[in-house]
Amino acid sequence: MKLFDVYPLFPIHIVRGQGCRVWDEQGTEYLDLYGGHAVISIGHAHPHYVEAVGRQVAQLGFYSNSVVNKLQQQLAERLGKACGYDDYSLFLINSGAEANENALKLASFHTGRTRVLSAQKAFHGRTSLAVEVTANPKIIAPINANGHTTFLPLNDLEAWKAELAKGDVAACIVECIQGVGGIQLATAEFMQGLRAACDEVGTVLICDEIQCGYGRSGKFFAHQWLGVQPDIITVAKGIANGFPMGAVLISPKFEAVYGQLGTTFGGNHLACAAALAVLDVIEGEGLIENARVVGEHLLSEIKSLNNERVKEVRGRGLMIGIELDVPYKEVRQRLLFDEHVFTGCAGTNVLRLLPPLCLSLADADEFLEKIQKTL
Repeated sequence: MKLFDVYPLFPIHIVRGQGCRVWDEQGTEYLDLYGGHAVISIGHAHPHYVEAVGRQVAQLGFYSNSVVNKLQQQLAERLGKACGYDDYSLFLINSGAEANENALKLASFHTGRTRVLSAQKAFHGRTSLAVEVTANPKIIAPINANGHTTFLPLNDLEAWKAELAKGDVAACIVECIQGVGGIQLATAEFMQGLRAACDEVGTVLICDEIQCGYGRSGKFFAHQWLGVQPDIITVAKGIANGFPMGAVLISPKFEAVYGQLGTTFGGNHLACAAALAVLDVIEGEGLIENARVVGEHLLSEIKSLNNERVKEVRGRGLMIGIELDVPYKEVRQRLLFDEHVFTGCAGTNVLRLLPPLCLSLADADEFLEKIQKTL
């Protein structure tokens, strides 16, 4: 048997990581400005994380959700206090796509409606409902193309209000910073107007914080920069620093019904131990403030490069897009193979930076030197 060939792979075998660095099997060191696609929040192989996960797997790695799991209860309490939503409820699953899938189901159960509004350039996952609200027809299979979703320009409040006025929309789902869409930022005016418009017609507002949340923007959630409170918040990626986990934060307005939602692996003991360790490190090492400070430094310095190759720089915290006047491919490859820096990408010409939240100012300056040289 061979692997199903769905990923274009760089010929690099990463075998070890520490903080914001990774090493391949030849011992070459790389600066990781990609964080495994925004997943590595507290850094690779953080000692506290390693100890906590090791201790838990030696004790009990898994039992089903048919019994009490006090680690889930601890995580709900800790997360609620950390993010400021301690009156919300927590549903734990395994991935971001599952988080959005369940959020959309909750909205439909709650309203009895079937239509969803999503943003152009949005990415919300690859499972059935999640892919249907993703603005990429290439990955929406015929079985998923059910016509439930209307795609609208991000920040075009009047267009969203016009659709909401029809009264048949179950949910609006928005990334307050679009990742795959090229680091496009929702405005405070748009989000506050959308919140009010949803309230007028009883539509559920979902904020997808899977990539832009969990401290990456310099606040716990990106929507907290914009002065809005969603009905449902979805998270994954950085929540467990690489252990597969996702979560849905649910407003008190929703009533839990036995059997309506469920999961086999979601919120297992090992996942919860990993997520609790992440919160320990984020809080203990001030990583959200670090993301804000280092992110502001990076944004400012990249903008001041005054390089003709850079068309625009967008972002907040440690979620940054560098729009180039050429396709990103050659720049990204030169950074990787000549300068040994991992970066992400979006569209055809945007370099995407999603480093661990522990990125230091010295790490940032090293990248700035290397990007300037490469450009």
